Amino acid sequence: MDRVALRGLKARGYHGVFPEERAQGQTFVVDLVLGLDTRPAAADDDLAKTVHYGIVAEEVVAVVEGEPVNLIETLAERIAQACLKHEGVHEVEVTVHKPDAPITVPFDDVTVTITRSRV
Repeated sequence: MDRVALRGLKARGYHGVFPEERAQGQTFVVDLVLGLDTRPAAADDDLAKTVHYGIVAEEVVAVVEGEPVNLIETLAERIAQACLKHEGVHEVEVTVHKPDAPITVPFDDVTVTITRSRV
């Protein structure tokens, strides 16, 4: 299986357990790795035969900017399901970064990574 990666998609969301996260919002960063067969697109040099990663990026941003959830695990699941709606995508790895998580000790990043496949 071939892989197309989108890294560092940024969007503002209002996700989190604490009221201040829901009120103030924060920037979330998403990395995607889409598993698909790129051979038909490569053979014909045809965008219609692969996933349009610009559209996928817009959909991911819409999920992050959309309905708030408590957990980044839930956010990652919603992003994965949006990606799997694309016909050619057979598998997706989603990493959601929450670099401004409300943690009282110094840290670089908080992430959740999930992998989902078509059933």
